[in-house]
Amino acid sequence: MTKREIIGRYRGSFLGILWSFINPILMLAIYTFVFGVVFKVRLDPQNNDIYEDKFTFALLLFTGLILFNLFSECLSRAPGLILTNVNYVKKVIFPLEILPLVSLGSALFHAGISFLVLIIFLLIVNHPLHLTLLLLPIIVLPFVLLTMGLSWMLTSIGVFVRDIGQFIGLVLTMLLFLSPIFYPASALPESIRNYLFLNPLTFIIEQARAVILYGQMPDWTGLIIYYALAVFIAWMGLTWFNKTRKGFADVL
Repeated sequence: MTKREIIGRYRGSFLGILWSFINPILMLAIYTFVFGVVFKVRLDPQNNDIYEDKFTFALLLFTGLILFNLFSECLSRAPGLILTNVNYVKKVIFPLEILPLVSLGSALFHAGISFLVLIIFLLIVNHPLHLTLLLLPIIVLPFVLLTMGLSWMLTSIGVFVRDIGQFIGLVLTMLLFLSPIFYPASALPESIRNYLFLNPLTFIIEQARAVILYGQMPDWTGLIIYYALAVFIAWMGLTWFNKTRKGFADVL
């Protein structure tokens, strides 16, 4: 089903699956031009090495957006998954809990392609590839668990409360600007920096940048805490989904 989901997105297009490579390449090129060339003279370095060349800010932005897009795609689609697959509820015996997994699989595929484009770009611009890059799956895994738990919850709620889809769109827009995507967390005053880490995206984005771009080891203590919270939310999401699925057929 995940394979069908991925292929179906590009069915009928001339380039087909190649668009999954072309899109991130074009976006990275645009970020590099806009933030590395157009806005370069308007940025104040403030003793921060992220502005050391015309590529670094684009790399920071692209890394953050890869993770945000993974999160956003899963959560924005979750409220409508059951509503668009009514036949699975009414006419066949089907494990409905895998529908969010299919959506997650598609999002992970595109995130993986984007990370591959990022690594190739690092090689092109002679940015060092650090061995810490191998730790990226360890950082992304709890983020995937968290996303899965929230997706199960939203998939269930979306059956009973149809407005949740509109609400999630607003929340995701807020998270886009409340996450350290267009700026590093270190750029904020210390008085408000800690509040930024209440956002579930902040820690993962910062850790991904650390291992990919800076060659730094992850914050293992923070990562263990994040793992524990992610497993709990995933368990809660699946439990909630299984408790409420009995009412899906009646509502639909």
